[in-house]
Amino acid sequence: MRTGHVRLTSHSGGTDAPAVHWGAPTAAERGPIVGTTARTHRNVIGAHSGAYGVYRALAVAAGKLSADHRADLTDTAPTDRIGPFPQWTDPTTIVSLDPWGAMVTDAFADQIAAGIDIRPTIAVTKAQVILPEIVDALAKGRLVPDGRILLDTGAAQVTKAAVEPVWHLPGVAARFGCSENDLRRVLFEETGGMYPELVTRPDLEVFLPPIGGQTVYIFGAPEDLADPTVELTARVHDECNGSDVFGSDICTCRPYLTHAIEECINGAQRGGVGLVAYSRKEGRALGEVTKFLVYNARKRQAGGDTADQYFTRTECVAGVQDMRFQELMPDVLHWFGVTKIHRLVSMSNMKYDAITGAGIDVGERVSIPDELIPADARVEIDAKMAAGYYTPGEVPDAEELKRPKGRGLQG
Repeated sequence: MRTGHVRLTSHSGGTDAPAVHWGAPTAAERGPIVGTTARTHRNVIGAHSGAYGVYRALAVAAGKLSADHRADLTDTAPTDRIGPFPQWTDPTTIVSLDPWGAMVTDAFADQIAAGIDIRPTIAVTKAQVILPEIVDALAKGRLVPDGRILLDTGAAQVTKAAVEPVWHLPGVAARFGCSENDLRRVLFEETGGMYPELVTRPDLEVFLPPIGGQTVYIFGAPEDLADPTVELTARVHDECNGSDVFGSDICTCRPYLTHAIEECINGAQRGGVGLVAYSRKEGRALGEVTKFLVYNARKRQAGGDTADQYFTRTECVAGVQDMRFQELMPDVLHWFGVTKIHRLVSMSNMKYDAITGAGIDVGERVSIPDELIPADARVEIDAKMAAGYYTPGEVPDAEELKRPKGRGLQG
């Protein structure tokens, strides 16, 4: 049973809270991000770990975790050093993650030693990735093991980074073309008043939102990502649990993801580098419940599942076709120092426009091969091509879009 006063966070913060100067040229001048619940040093809105902060609360409430636990960060440093790059010191270029978030044990060693609970918001490690599609590509000769990027077992050697969201509210507002006051008010209201600091603490400009982060997989040398003379094959992929994990064939998500990984491996073996950035924006950031409701509506509508009604059915349920809003997506590319993507494995016009609009050059665009499109996903791919997605082939006409191609609810 916890005792003591309830700490409201709408009043002024502790006098010892470090200042944050977003976009400063060094980590020391920028200052640490302190999202722990101890009021003395806290200098942001929200808490570390996004939505996982709720699980931390459960662990504390259940008596499994001490509320004042301090992480022992010995030997947790990144396996590969990323940056710093010029993009890190432009306050308008990176607004949704902390570029210094992986190196806090070095950059803020003195503050940590002085008792400030500073936690990493980015971690970088090594791993092997084994996918049945890659094993199949080996068996069919599309991929050849080299013992460096791809092993005989079909395992790909990767560097991977986990990134938690850290939003600089003035920069996020500018990116979306709204005022910071409006952004704060809407965030406050749409989260049910969860964060009163949004409207009562304009001095706190950094927000740790309760959302999922992203994971980046790198095939080849991470330092090559910032070298525009090294061929970069890349895909930015938004989460689709049903397809990515369980193999649902109503969309092209997993096939496109595994195709991109194959392309990244091939590119790295040619002497280049590959990158797959995986963002947790399930169901176009509408959520999986909404996505499944839309599936039902599509399958039950008169005339069957047709491409001409693909986006309409989503809008009827959610009120909007897509809430992924790719404006923040290029930030992770800037964190790696990327200035040129030679081969972008994506048909999405929204992703392409966001990347090029962020000043990153894109060469070739790689579409998903027809043979990888599941039969029940033809509705999705036709609708997207008609809506402006890149395709080297023909765009379906109005009559083609009206033809029912999806299965019914019972298969």
